[in-house]
Amino acid sequence: MRVCIHRGTKQIGGSCIELEHEGVRILLDLGLPLDGASDDRSLLPQRTDDLAAVIISHPHVDHYGLLHHLQPATSVCIGAAARRIIKAAAPFTGQPLPALEGFDLQDQVPVSIGPFCITPYLVDHSAYDAYALLIEAGGKRLFYSGDFRGHGRKRRLFEAVLQRPPEGIDVLLMEGTTLSRVGEKDAFPSEADLEKQLVEHFQATPGLAMIYASAQNIDRMVTLYRACKRTGRTLIIDLYTAAILEATENASIPQSDWPGVALFTPERQRRQIVRMQAFDLLKRHASNRIYPEALPGLASRSVLLFRPLHMDDLDAAGVLGQARFIYSQWPGYLQEDASQKWLNWLAGAGIEPSYVHTSGHASPADLQRFAQALSPKQLVPIHSFVPEEYPRQFANVRFREDGEWWGA
Repeated sequence: MRVCIHRGTKQIGGSCIELEHEGVRILLDLGLPLDGASDDRSLLPQRTDDLAAVIISHPHVDHYGLLHHLQPATSVCIGAAARRIIKAAAPFTGQPLPALEGFDLQDQVPVSIGPFCITPYLVDHSAYDAYALLIEAGGKRLFYSGDFRGHGRKRRLFEAVLQRPPEGIDVLLMEGTTLSRVGEKDAFPSEADLEKQLVEHFQATPGLAMIYASAQNIDRMVTLYRACKRTGRTLIIDLYTAAILEATENASIPQSDWPGVALFTPERQRRQIVRMQAFDLLKRHASNRIYPEALPGLASRSVLLFRPLHMDDLDAAGVLGQARFIYSQWPGYLQEDASQKWLNWLAGAGIEPSYVHTSGHASPADLQRFAQALSPKQLVPIHSFVPEEYPRQFANVRFREDGEWWGA
C-alpha cells in the first residue's frame, strides 16, 4: 500500500490523502483549505479521473469541500446522516453541492473497495456522523484519525477505542489541531460544563439571550436546548438550522416541532426561501413558527440562535435592550473580515460578547492517550500547523511532505 498526503502535513484544513494498491486508488477526504476558493481546481490532486472511491471522514467543508470537481460517477463514501447534512446545508450556504452517490459508512462495519478493506470508527467530534478510518491492504494497516475529541457528548466512543484499540497499526495519520492553540497540559470543558455556563448566563439575562453557534455542531445544539429547558426559555431557530437538525434523523436531537422550540425566518432568509423555492421545506417546519411582531413579547424568555442575517430584524423589533450575546465558535473566526460587521453592530448596541465554547478537537493530553493506545510503528502528523511539536509529545513520529509518495 502506497500513501501520498496531497495536503495536510503542515496545515489545518484541506485534508486530502491518496492510497494506492494493485493499481486501485482511493482518496481519504478531499477538503477545501481554510483560505481556499471552492472553484480553484489547482487545489485538486493531479489525477482524479479514475479514482475507485473517495472516503469522507465527516461533513466539514475542510474535509469535503472540493468534491464537486470530481466526475459524477465517482463513488463517495460517507456516513448517511453526514450525506443528508451536506445536502440540507448547501442551498443555504452556497457551498457547491457535489454528487454524493456511494455507500454509507457505519460504525465498525467493514467495506471492501478493490484490494482495500475499510473499517469506519464513529468518533466524538463537533461534526455529526464523523469517522476515523482503518484501511487495510497488502498486509498493512493504516489508521486515519480524521478529526476527533474526547470531551464531547460522545466521549464514550473515544474511551472505547482506548480500551479496545485496533492492533498492529503500521501507520497512524493523526490530527493535531490543538497543538498550536493550547498548552500540553491544558484541558477543555465538556458540553456538560458549557450547559452549566449557559444556564448561568440565561438566568442572569433580563432580556433576549443571543448565541452565535454553528447549527452543524449538533452537540452544541443539544447543549443549548437543554440549557433553555432548564431556564424556561424558548429556543428560537431559523429554517437553515431546522433543516440541519431534521437531516440527522435522530429522534433524540431537538427539532423544530419540539416543545420549547420556535422557528423564526428573518427577512433576509425569507428572500432566500423565495429564491430557493423552498416553500415545502418551510411548510414542513412551520408548526412552531413565530413572526416579527412576536419578538418583543418573547425576548425576555427566549434564546435566539443568532446569525448575522438577524441583525435588521432585531433592530426593527427593538429587542436589544438588556440583551446578552454569547459567542460559541472558534475565536479565530473573530479575526476574519466577515465578523467585523456584526461585531460593530453589537458595539453600537452597547453589547459586550461573552464567550462559551469548547474545542471540536482532542486536547494534547487526549492525543497522547490516543497515540499510546494505538501504538503505531509510524505516527505521521497531519491536520496541524506545528508538526514539529509531535516528536516532543509522541513516539515513533515520522515526518512526510505534501505530495510525497511512500510505502505504508
